[in-house]
Order: sequence, then structure tokens, then C-alpha cells
Amino acid sequence: MRIPLDDRSRVLVLTGAGISAESGVPTFRDANGLWEGHDVTRVASPEGFEDDPTLVWRFYAGRRAAMAGVRPNAGHAALVALEARLGDRFLLATQNVDGLHRDAGSTRMVEMHGNLMTTRCATCDRAPFRDTTAHATVPVCTSCHGGLLRPDIVWFGESLDPAVLDRLEQFVTTAGRDLVFVAVGTSGVVYPAAGLVEVTRRVGGTSYLVNLEPPANVASFDHVVLGPSATQLPTLFA
Repeated sequence: MRIPLDDRSRVLVLTGAGISAESGVPTFRDANGLWEGHDVTRVASPEGFEDDPTLVWRFYAGRRAAMAGVRPNAGHAALVALEARLGDRFLLATQNVDGLHRDAGSTRMVEMHGNLMTTRCATCDRAPFRDTTAHATVPVCTSCHGGLLRPDIVWFGESLDPAVLDRLEQFVTTAGRDLVFVAVGTSGVVYPAAGLVEVTRRVGGTSYLVNLEPPANVASFDHVVLGPSATQLPTLFA
């Protein structure tokens, strides 16, 4: 199958853990949502950070260290090539925090859940900054000299950045019936991302799913392609 695109098509791509898994990035589901016996919500939530910030940083130190040597795959590269073709008629929305899309060269992109290699202060309004350190202890903010630093990631129970939602809404509204929505490697259960396929239907667009296996919302898509994204995406956008 190939996705037909013309001079009016505007393509919104949503990626989830599946595309990163093909590069060797482990997912929460690989360990049944557990880390060292802890539910991931304990190490990836504001409440968990308040209760035990050291435990949280140990978890993220491991995740940062695990990214050493991990590289984007052919699926990431296919999306970079598509962006080069379409320019501003392309937008990538990723639920992944590993930064592989950025490493591959994607620029017209929103990282819906943040970035693993970025840190911010839990107390003051210091701007998030690049930080690849695998912190063994909880770092303290050098701006307010008291607040604890935390990964710049949207944790369980936190809301997405309104600017991210606004950018998605503007793109979809502008596209209307010319919208082509492609979901890649998603579970179909995490909202609001899982609802983008329904939004596409409401504006009259066309939706495609590329997944190893059918997700929870598979019935909502117009077209379904089952298989590895690293194999399927280069063909779909050829």
C-alpha cells in the first residue's frame, strides 16, 4: 500500500513506543509496567517525585544511560524524508521522550510528553534545558538555589502543554478534508493522542494506522497496515 498525497495534502503523523522499540528502546509494557518491583506510576508521577525524588532520579538515570548507542531506524528516516517533501504541510506529534525523531532530523515536531534528555526545576520558572547526565543524586536548581530538578517529562496525572494542543488543533483545522493522519506504533489508549483519529474523521480527513498489532482503537481507522514501521513507512510514503 502507498498513501496517495497531492499538492493539497497535509500530513499529521502520531508516533508511539512502537517505532522506538524497533530501535531497541524498551517500553513500560516490556516489564508489565514495573521497574525494580515499583509500579511506573510511582517513579513517573508528581506524587512519586514528592515522596521519593531520589528513586525517581534513579529510574531516569537508568533510562538515560540505556539510550547510549541507540540510533533512529528506517521508520524515523522515512518521516524526515516526508517532512522534506511537504515542508509546512507536515507535522509530527510524538508521544516518545527518547529524542530519536530529533536525532533523525525531524524539525516540524511536537514532543507531546517531553524529552528524556531535558531537565527543569520543579519549583521555579527556569526554562527547561538540555541535560544528559545520569544523576545519581537529586540535583538542585542553580537559579532558585532550592528547588529540586526533575526530568522535563509529562508524568502520569499531569496535563499536556497547552501550546502543544494549540499547535495540533491549528494544523488539523487548517487541513480540514485534506488532512491525512498516520498513527505509528501506538497503543490507542493514551488520550488525547488516541482521539486524533476521531478528530480526523470529524474534519473529513483520512486516517492510516501502521502497527505491529491492532491497538485498542483499530476500528476507528480508515486503513490499517500491520507490520514493522521501519519496513512499512518507507514504502507507504514512497
